[in-house]
Amino acid sequence: MTSLKGIHAFCRYGHQGARGDRFGRLFNLPPLYMRPDQLQQIGRPGGPMDGGSASDRTNSVPVGTVFFGQFIDHDITLDVTSSLAEVNDEAETPNVRTPTLDLDSVYGGGPEASPHLYHGSGEFGGVKLLTGADGTAAQVDGAPQPDDLAAADLSRTAHGTALIGDPRNDENRIISQMHLAMLRFHNHVVDTLHGGAQNGEALTGHELYEAARRLTTWHYQWTVVEDFLPAMCGRAVVADILGNGRRFFCSDTDVPFIPIEFSVAAYRFGHSMIPQRIHIQRSNPTHHVFGPTLGHGFSPLSSPAAVVDWYELAATSADRNVQMAEKLDSKLAPDLLDLPFIQPPAEASLATRNLLRGQAFLLPSGEQIARAMERPSDEIDNVSTAAQNMAGSDIDLRSGTPLWFYLLVEAERIGRETEPGLFEEREGLGPVGARIVAETLIGLLELDGRSYLAQNRSWHPSDGVGVATLGQMLTYEVPQPDPAMA
Repeated sequence: MTSLKGIHAFCRYGHQGARGDRFGRLFNLPPLYMRPDQLQQIGRPGGPMDGGSASDRTNSVPVGTVFFGQFIDHDITLDVTSSLAEVNDEAETPNVRTPTLDLDSVYGGGPEASPHLYHGSGEFGGVKLLTGADGTAAQVDGAPQPDDLAAADLSRTAHGTALIGDPRNDENRIISQMHLAMLRFHNHVVDTLHGGAQNGEALTGHELYEAARRLTTWHYQWTVVEDFLPAMCGRAVVADILGNGRRFFCSDTDVPFIPIEFSVAAYRFGHSMIPQRIHIQRSNPTHHVFGPTLGHGFSPLSSPAAVVDWYELAATSADRNVQMAEKLDSKLAPDLLDLPFIQPPAEASLATRNLLRGQAFLLPSGEQIARAMERPSDEIDNVSTAAQNMAGSDIDLRSGTPLWFYLLVEAERIGRETEPGLFEEREGLGPVGARIVAETLIGLLELDGRSYLAQNRSWHPSDGVGVATLGQMLTYEVPQPDPAMA
């Protein structure tokens, strides 16, 4: 019956940072150095990480869950100052986003600081979030965006700029449509509370906004803990952290921070799970991730073919053949190794960029991290040997394996601990990667005094609007498209 007191209620170990810092470290370990040409060899098109044209899907992770991981990332981190061409100090690297799962990427600074995101007048002025259905100045081919496309799009300026809290949520069509689904979810929660459907008491004005934001955010946080993390990290790891506490993401302050091992390495696992082509509508063709339909971001919706049917990409109660993500391993889709929007001489391989970024932030090797986490030596040797074999004889990994590459190989060789002692290769993160990701996201919630894990650990979605999974959230009060119209 007593209130929790932030980090002090859970652990005292590791990161010691000044109040207000944003990035930090889980471990104080020596950094790995590899010649940059060796890193480029690992990540080059046609190299050891090129997945080619073959497609091998997971058995349990819908592709929408991978893009939800990107949405979460945009909610907690935004680094606009670091460089691949110089050593970066994480303590001096500002994070433009708040390091909490508070949906500031959706709400911005709230209706007073970010009024352009909200209804400006009427019954829901300063309460509901704007979508394209509420009006847009967007132009498509020199003419106003058609009403049917505007209704399925974000609200935009005449130049096509999306009116949203984080511009990155318009960088591809799938993440843009996910952001739209979150706006709609908030607005539906507003309608529920305004109608007095919860606790029998109707709310209005600023009180309605605050209640809807909290309830929307808590449902989102629940989905992260109970849906996203078990899918990506394994329910065994999540249950151990929730039951026995965090071992590595700890601090002597009550200020949340983003571990550099998480943001620069472990949380980039999703790049391996993105398919080369994605099916977003039933009975319609698949599209390249960076093709004209899905990949040309930061622009208005210009075709009905780009409207995402979330029943196709997320698990719901509907009887759909949901598209699954690629298996989590050391391979990436070829499109990701030659990004079309990167202009020479900048590095166009996403894999190489990840490897160079890890070196620029002085990350230790995967073996060093695994030993610090007290993983068995035979397990470490297994992953290390496999990484060397995958990299090939021309690449020298005797000093250690880059952390990001190590975690992908670990997922491939060991896999997700779905139940205690039951590991599923290539279905999710292995022991080291899963522990870093799950402890970080759960820790950010436990360090945020506004989250359900800090305020009310007995809260359940049934106390809100009943949304407990990603699929339910993305399709909340969204009817299934008529198969005859597909």
